[in-house]
Amino acid sequence: MKTTALFLSTATLALTAAAVQAQEAVTFGTNWVAQAEHGGYYQSVVDGTYAACGLDVTIVPGGPQVNNQALLMAGKVDFYMGGMLTAFSAVQEGIPMVLVSADFQKDPQMLMTHPGKVSSFAEIGDLDKLIIGDQGFVTYFKWAEQAFGFDPAKRVPYTFNAAPFIADENSAQQGYVTSEPFAVEREGGFAPDVWLLADSGYPAYSTMITVMQPMIDEKPELVKCFVEGSSIGWANFLYGDNSAALAKIKEDNPDMTDEQLAFSIMAMKDYGIVDSGDSETMGIGAMTDEHFKLFFDTMVDAGVVPADLDYTRAYTLEFSNSGVSIPVKKALMGG
Repeated sequence: MKTTALFLSTATLALTAAAVQAQEAVTFGTNWVAQAEHGGYYQSVVDGTYAACGLDVTIVPGGPQVNNQALLMAGKVDFYMGGMLTAFSAVQEGIPMVLVSADFQKDPQMLMTHPGKVSSFAEIGDLDKLIIGDQGFVTYFKWAEQAFGFDPAKRVPYTFNAAPFIADENSAQQGYVTSEPFAVEREGGFAPDVWLLADSGYPAYSTMITVMQPMIDEKPELVKCFVEGSSIGWANFLYGDNSAALAKIKEDNPDMTDEQLAFSIMAMKDYGIVDSGDSETMGIGAMTDEHFKLFFDTMVDAGVVPADLDYTRAYTLEFSNSGVSIPVKKALMGG
């Protein structure tokens, strides 16, 4: 199966590779330290998918002291792992930053509660304490206020420490479905109930490939190579042999454990973070005008973005919906 999938990867990208200078060096800045949530990109580096497309890709991990978004705008990295609201803000500020692929069909953001404490997402608002970070408080919390009546007076800042949540059964805490529940299980000795924002009506794409408009104008085939190579990488990472990619992730982030990696991959699969909805028929990375409009309207209703923003300038569908990951997935799964 692995050989078949790699052949499909190479064959699919052959025409694109012909239009890109052989092994052109490009850099991709992630939004945090190396982890399973970046696995598709590492997969395409280590298994030669990007190389088959004519690209020599270097992944530049993010982190608390690394601002890869700023490096993108300064021309120091070629691609960046961004998001929808960041791109909307760029439009407001006149920055030519463009989303070209949505490799997470669902935002992995979630709220977690103590087991059995609430029976629905709406009931989370009835708890005494909502532990939410500053960024979440001005984005998805505004949606929760508008849609479910969450009380901002109950919000306390999240300090990236699960201890306050573990100690208080009348609290809820933010996190990624791929990460914080694992930490609570290890530190608190119980599996929290998880409420994915995306499954409760928050329609954000996430882990989006972002590029500056001049790159699209000057090297569209290079952008196509990277987008399609990443899509194939995610299919191989999720459904094929990802051992070499995991080894590279641990090389870039020695603090990463096999247990955390396995938990994150399972969560991405169980919740359809990468591959669900439109990606099942249009390929991993799929984006639609309808989905962007839905998210924009949701954010306008929540008071997060202005109603007169020309949000269509924040993205292009030119590269995202080729379906190149679909035959790779089918081959790996015996379809």
